Amino acid sequence: MPAGDMYTVSPIRGSTKGTETRTKQKEFQLVQVKNTWCCVDSGQEFPKTWNEDQVIVSPAKIGETITESGVSWTIKTPIYFVYKVIETQDLLDPNNPTLLYGHVSDPQEVEVHQKKIQKRLVVMDMTVEKLYGSKVRKYFEANNVTYKILALETTEETKSMELVLTILDEVHKFGIDRRTEPIIAIGGGVCLDIVGLAASLYRRRTPYIRVPTTLLSYVDASVGAKNGVNFCNCKNKIGTYTPPAATFLDRSFIKTIPRRQISNGFGEILKMALMKHKGLFELLESHGKFLLDTKFQSRNGLASHGDAALTTTRLAIQTMLEELAPNLWEDDLDRLVDYGHVISPELEMKVLPALMHGEAVNIDMAFMTYISYESGLITDEEKKRTIQCMKNLELPVWHKDCTFPLIKKALGERFKHSGGKLRLPIPTGLGTAEIFNDLEEETMKRAFEKWTEECQ
Repeated sequence: MPAGDMYTVSPIRGSTKGTETRTKQKEFQLVQVKNTWCCVDSGQEFPKTWNEDQVIVSPAKIGETITESGVSWTIKTPIYFVYKVIETQDLLDPNNPTLLYGHVSDPQEVEVHQKKIQKRLVVMDMTVEKLYGSKVRKYFEANNVTYKILALETTEETKSMELVLTILDEVHKFGIDRRTEPIIAIGGGVCLDIVGLAASLYRRRTPYIRVPTTLLSYVDASVGAKNGVNFCNCKNKIGTYTPPAATFLDRSFIKTIPRRQISNGFGEILKMALMKHKGLFELLESHGKFLLDTKFQSRNGLASHGDAALTTTRLAIQTMLEELAPNLWEDDLDRLVDYGHVISPELEMKVLPALMHGEAVNIDMAFMTYISYESGLITDEEKKRTIQCMKNLELPVWHKDCTFPLIKKALGERFKHSGGKLRLPIPTGLGTAEIFNDLEEETMKRAFEKWTEECQ
């Protein structure tokens, strides 16, 4: 349950219709004394017989309402998650302890783990396993770790509950400590999503580690709490909000992916630039081709803030975390990070596997750029700069299957699943945006016609 949410349990006896009821309300704080939790009136002093050093006060509270018809309890229980997103180099070097212990905050706890033989189940994308499987094996063998590598084909077409159950079956047979031996996912966004869902289901929540190997997963899928699989031909229809124990970021993985995958990752980076960081947008304008050509490989390690690859990825992740961290469970449906994700789910699933995720996102953003222009929110120059930047990043800006009926269907789905509002993130400049709930069909038609005319 998201932090701060409340639910009620109400045993009701009889009917109070037409009668006046008396209501008595109390709020209790929850206190643990000698392993037993008990309710104490809020504001009441603790008994002197309690040793304060042995008392634990929970931030959770229980409200009690008594009426003539019965009692209801309202439980308010904050749930806190702590997870790490860590830049590192040479993650698979046997002398780098990050993969084994980077998720552990307490040095003393690390020492405890090091005294016993560790077990790790590793789920890898099949292509990634061919490239890095031998290095992963050498890493664990050098560190005396009992391990199992499960190599799977993780694509949008295989992103299903069947694959989740395959992982769960292997986890069960391998046997891990659900507190201290996290499942490790090494691969792109689909791999990380599937493993995250499996981990969230196994014994109701088992810790897991994300190691992204594509640019898209590096800046997007790896840093948030969401996971999921496709269902009934709908993207990520089944999923949970369960953050990893940690994400380990090593840009050296990106050097082995094709150029189109680099461009695909730019879709999510550009999203954050257009929504909230003009400096990042200008960086993509000036260094986009260089980053494509060099595959984000930095010659200056992690130290140089002047490095284009390092600066771009850090800004993308920082701006993403700024939006995700206060709203991890999406209690607030007004989300700037939904930019590019209004039409793209419908388009991506319709043409699967013709478009990659970041490509579909960019086509969505290109159309919304014209919506913004036709609504008078951005200038013609800002529109042209945006579209040209997309083209320079080798991202598609139009697709024949992104028809006007598909767009209307996608907006209808958006309205239905967003509390009866459109909640459209739309640019109001380069690096600024707002959420809009009103969109006239005439504006949509003008935007669609101009978009098709100029971008087809």
